[in-house]
Amino acid sequence: MRVLIIVPTHNEAANISEVLDRIREHAPSADLMVIDDASTDETRAIVRERQQSDVALRLVEREEKRGLGDAYLHAFGIGLDEGYDALVEIDADLSHDPAMLPIMLGVAENGIALVIGSRYVPGGSVIGWPRRRTWLSRWGNRYAAIMLGLAVNDATAGYRVYRADALRRIGLDGVQAGGYGFQVEMTYRIVRSGLGVVEIPIVFRDRVAGTSKMDRNIVSEAFLLVTYWGLADLLTLRRRGRAYRTPR
Repeated sequence: MRVLIIVPTHNEAANISEVLDRIREHAPSADLMVIDDASTDETRAIVRERQQSDVALRLVEREEKRGLGDAYLHAFGIGLDEGYDALVEIDADLSHDPAMLPIMLGVAENGIALVIGSRYVPGGSVIGWPRRRTWLSRWGNRYAAIMLGLAVNDATAGYRVYRADALRRIGLDGVQAGGYGFQVEMTYRIVRSGLGVVEIPIVFRDRVAGTSKMDRNIVSEAFLLVTYWGLADLLTLRRRGRAYRTPR
């Protein structure tokens, strides 16, 4: 497979060199894309310096902070246009272990549309989060699964491999979520299209350097969108039920 690994950044100078080193160690033949939204630290300078010795590393510079979902959509568009077979999402803060890449890519190569590095399947775990944040994440995933009918334990996970043919099938137009709700929306689209999802257990470690991008607005956006999609599905089912009911 031709693989493009996408690393979104915003002020990740403290982590970017190490994460790129570790990705290269475990996926030496993959192409890398750092898509940077308006960093004000040395993130871009570090990536530019590394490009001198890594011809398969590119830097996409955006002058506004548009959100995680928008960054990935931008990168997906480039990857699909250039004919990659698989596109990988991985965080720049070292919370996702690149050592899992060969396993996840192997599953995708066997035809699975979406491979999720999951914290909430047997063997998965979270290290370094306070209890409240862990509870919020687990509750949010349970809520999304119930509202959207997802047999997925970690729909908010940000460590993923998408097959390019799956992204073409579901389409990228009309994606609504800009923050972490983007991960739920993409999972929802994959499942609704009848495509396969496999969760691989990972150990997720909280960042040790830099600043988290999570805030209340991101959480609220995800909650409201999941509620909207779930209610819309319920209304659609009721309308179909009335349409197909046999008149007396």
